[in-house]
Amino acid sequence: MAKVIIRQVKSSIGSTKKQVATLKALGLKKLNQAVEHEASPQVLGMANKVNHLVRVEEV
Repeated sequence: MAKVIIRQVKSSIGSTKKQVATLKALGLKKLNQAVEHEASPQVLGMANKVNHLVRVEEV
């Protein structure tokens, strides 16, 4: 399965509680932090929910 790198590019201040929880579930805690995940439908769906806060790159 393919891998993706998810990088937080915008602050979560002012976001809803669900969006902050989604970032935490992805493993993102700080601005410009990047994490690598398998490109499963669950991970891509979470990244899509906070697409205004993150950048997704395929490896």
